[in-house]
Amino acid sequence: MRYLHTMVRVKNVDDALDFYCNKFGMQEVRRIENQAGRFTLIFLAAPDDMEAAKAGSAPTLELTYNWDTEDYTGGRNFGHLAYEVDDIYALCASLQNKGVIINRPPRDGRMAFIRSPDGISIEILQKGEALAPAEPWASMANTGAW
Repeated sequence: MRYLHTMVRVKNVDDALDFYCNKFGMQEVRRIENQAGRFTLIFLAAPDDMEAAKAGSAPTLELTYNWDTEDYTGGRNFGHLAYEVDDIYALCASLQNKGVIINRPPRDGRMAFIRSPDGISIEILQKGEALAPAEPWASMANTGAW
C-alpha cells in the first residue's frame, strides 16, 4: 500500500491557488479538467517534494473544484493537513504579512495552525527541534477555530 494524496474540495480555484501557492508556498504538479464530470483536479506539492511528486513517488494535495455550485461545510471535522517547515517563525510572519490569520500561533516554537479559504485546518510543524520561544508569537492569543 502507498499513500497517494489528500483531497479537499474548493469553491473558488483562484482563491485556493492564491492561498496554497502564492501564500503558503506549494507548487502545482498537474491539473486535470474533466468536461464530462464537470470538475477540475489540481495536484499540489510542497517545494521539497516537487520532483518526487512529478515522478509519482510523493504524496500530493488534490484540490477538487466541482463546476456546479455547492456549499461545503465541516472543514474542521476533516481534521487537518500537516507540513514540516525549516523556520516556523519566518513562515508564520510571511503568511501574516500576506493577510493569512495565524489561528494558533507558534508560541512553543514548534506548532502553528492556519485555515484555508475553504476552512481546511493546516498544521505547521517546525522541522527538528522546537525554536526558542520568541515574540510576537510567545504572547499571541489564538484567533478563531483551528
